[in-house]
Amino acid sequence: MTIRKADSAGFCFGVNRAVNMVYDLLDKKVRVCTLGPIIHNMEMVGELKNMGCRPVESVDEIEPGETLIIRSHGVPKSVTDLLEERGVSYRDATCPFVKKIHRIVADSNADTDIVLIAGNKNHPEVQGIIGNCNCPWQAFNNEAELDEILPNILLQKNKQLIIVAQTTFDTNEWKKSVKKIKKLCTNSKIFDTICNATSVRQNEADEIAAQSDFMIVIGDRHSSNTNKLFDICKKRCPNTVLIETVGELDLEQLRKSRNIGVTAGASTPARIIKEVLDTMSEEIKSGETTNVEESFEELLEESLKNLNTNERVMGTVISIAPNEVQVDVGRKQTGFVPVSELSNDPTVKPEDVVKVGDQIELLIMKTNDQEGT
Repeated sequence: MTIRKADSAGFCFGVNRAVNMVYDLLDKKVRVCTLGPIIHNMEMVGELKNMGCRPVESVDEIEPGETLIIRSHGVPKSVTDLLEERGVSYRDATCPFVKKIHRIVADSNADTDIVLIAGNKNHPEVQGIIGNCNCPWQAFNNEAELDEILPNILLQKNKQLIIVAQTTFDTNEWKKSVKKIKKLCTNSKIFDTICNATSVRQNEADEIAAQSDFMIVIGDRHSSNTNKLFDICKKRCPNTVLIETVGELDLEQLRKSRNIGVTAGASTPARIIKEVLDTMSEEIKSGETTNVEESFEELLEESLKNLNTNERVMGTVISIAPNEVQVDVGRKQTGFVPVSELSNDPTVKPEDVVKVGDQIELLIMKTNDQEGT
């Protein structure tokens, strides 16, 4: 029996940042609420609720003295405007990659543009994008839906199309859609706003599922990116299951399988992944014909701590030195950016380009796993 776990399984940068923001405020004894569940994982939401963080469905439900956290999905501009108008204390945990989409669509012109969004229009992230548009918009979730809306859009020849994607949109659907749009729409600006971590996660899941006779996807059934992973894996490995907790793990199927793959959604806590892997490890150890050279605990620890060369991540500036900037890139790791990478001007000072607390997009050039950097 061989078992392969995706290195990309578990919290993405945006989710990790949002959850850590909640923990930080709770540690400071701040009364916290979130607009909707902080992430699409009811296990984690329940855990945070027990610690004192309650989800609310509208601004009207916020109580005096509470600090609201806007989740990583982001919100329409009307929501932040209302919070400001009412003087509500809030922290914005919108993923920086989502914020980038907000800026793109906010620059649209009502007289000359149409925004086309690749994503589920009922998903909170897409609703937030829609709520930041300054022009008419349309959304599609797959190529078939794109085919339905394109004819009407093409009739508006004087309009420029601005195309963006939900950060967790299916990369294969995106490629097909972009190809069609480029062929039919000459007046268009296409922004590939799918998060790099999403692409890596989906590609890795596809590869592992193709080599597996049993594929396990761990995550909440309300999670959009988890469901996309399940769909991708199911196409490659018909014997794919989606489980939310270790209690749903089919041990009988596990024993019957020879090549097992494991991945997890971007909102799946490491604790839940570890519980599943620990149970699988115990089951494997009890088998007579299985030889496991490396424990799942070690595999999990490595996958959570390692960053990959050429991986794009968002980092938070935590300190500035004369020759470099230190950034927190999540996963309990610190990155260092030489001043030469911040500007082509040899006379520029780091503090002229960034300040502590800034979010910057980074490309990992090399890693030092021994020191965790």
